[in-house]
Amino acid sequence: MSFLIATAQAAEGAPAGQMDSGLFNIIFLVGFGLIFYFFMWRPQAKRSKEHKNLIGGLAKGDEVITAGGIIGKVIRLNDDYVVLEVAEGTEMKFQKAHVAAELPKGTIKGI
Repeated sequence: MSFLIATAQAAEGAPAGQMDSGLFNIIFLVGFGLIFYFFMWRPQAKRSKEHKNLIGGLAKGDEVITAGGIIGKVIRLNDDYVVLEVAEGTEMKFQKAHVAAELPKGTIKGI
């Protein structure tokens, strides 16, 4: 029988308190969306853009560190892969996406 009561209240019109509640819900959702944008989506997009620039700017002779923590010097590049010299005469092939950061020149000699 409670379904009849809801119909009767809807026919009479909504009280003024419920209109304020609807506005509050809309403001709450918009605020939540803004928080999500500024604290999650925007910083992730910025990091992604910086990583694309890093990968696009790789050149022979750069010293880099991979996502796995391997430090090496770039000796060859192609579209998808980079070959790093990790020790004298030791080469390893990695996907470009796994290059985490570029190191300052001379870092490998200082280690």
